[in-house]
Amino acid sequence: MKIAIIQTQLFWENPSENRKHFEQKINSISENVDLIVLPEMFTSGFTMNPETVAETMSGKTIQLLILLAKAKNCAITGSLVIAENNNFYNRMVFIFPNGNIEFYDKKHLFTLAGENKVYTAGNQKKIVEFPDFKICLQICYDLRFPTFSRNIEDYDLLIFVANWPKPRINAWDILLKARAVENMCFVIGANRIGVDENKNEYTGHSQAIDFLGNVLLKPEANEGVFITTLDKNAMNETRQKLGFLNDRDIFTMQ
Repeated sequence: MKIAIIQTQLFWENPSENRKHFEQKINSISENVDLIVLPEMFTSGFTMNPETVAETMSGKTIQLLILLAKAKNCAITGSLVIAENNNFYNRMVFIFPNGNIEFYDKKHLFTLAGENKVYTAGNQKKIVEFPDFKICLQICYDLRFPTFSRNIEDYDLLIFVANWPKPRINAWDILLKARAVENMCFVIGANRIGVDENKNEYTGHSQAIDFLGNVLLKPEANEGVFITTLDKNAMNETRQKLGFLNDRDIFTMQ
């Protein structure tokens, strides 16, 4: 599977400008790719003012992503602020090439920034299947909680979309690699760059890691579209040879 990660600055609490920006970035991809990955809250930046940027699942951003996915004949994923049933969600949507949608609501809300005070947490892990990969969707702070992302479903790919700041970027690099090794899966991390309205600086480090912790796409600090290819057959052969996942602990989540 060929994946494109878009790493870029975001326009603070400005969905219209961000839509234009990402539409341009997506249309600039000349290679045929299977999946395009956008950062966390790609229409707004990591805002605690959801009422100013929230959309619905039939809003302008979702409609644009559907059009782009169909035009590029690929899937697109990333998170945005969604209003639903009088609640706000940090929701990671997965748009299929035919326009169908699945989604994951961020479970671990970032209490340090007060995300838990203005957003409603999700309570279900989400695995999507595309095209022949089982993909686990995760958002930013989820990266620090390995029990939730533990590979009990034999998924193939773990995707983290984020607004992960510079002071803790070393943790981002370490934990992405740890999730790949412990789950014997591919890991994609898609982060943003730039400085937001709260003076938080982001240095990207979007990257791709294989099932043994080898770096397929080195952490990038500059703006750009970074493309990598994942070999599922190689992963399956290694899983079968080493058998580490056969010795997984059995547990229940509460």
